[in-house]
Amino acid sequence: MSRQRPLSPHLQIYKPQITSMLSILHRATGIALSIGSVILVLWIVALTLGENTYLIYSNLINNWFGKLIIFGFTFALFYHLSNGIRHLFWDAGYGYDLKHAYISGVAVIISSLLLTSITWLIVYLRFV
Repeated sequence: MSRQRPLSPHLQIYKPQITSMLSILHRATGIALSIGSVILVLWIVALTLGENTYLIYSNLINNWFGKLIIFGFTFALFYHLSNGIRHLFWDAGYGYDLKHAYISGVAVIISSLLLTSITWLIVYLRFV
């Protein structure tokens, strides 16, 4: 006996909203931070294994792709931090209404981009 059951809500039914996209991005940046942490640990290990190992690691990370990964890690760090602060306000009971949720979402995006840009500008000016 075949009964027509309602479909469970899924991504093809829902329209993307800023809150859902920021939630997905928060999870993705959490994963990126985990992977980036492994890269940082490998850097420390390369330092402890001697000059030759460090030079190999340095050559791997100092090309355009390695710098892109580090740039992405920097954005993930600042995004996750900014959105985490937003969640702390939510945990305290502030900003639940739709208007404030959208404003804080835009503030998270702007602050993440701004902090990433400032960090890389400082790095660029310091080392170039």
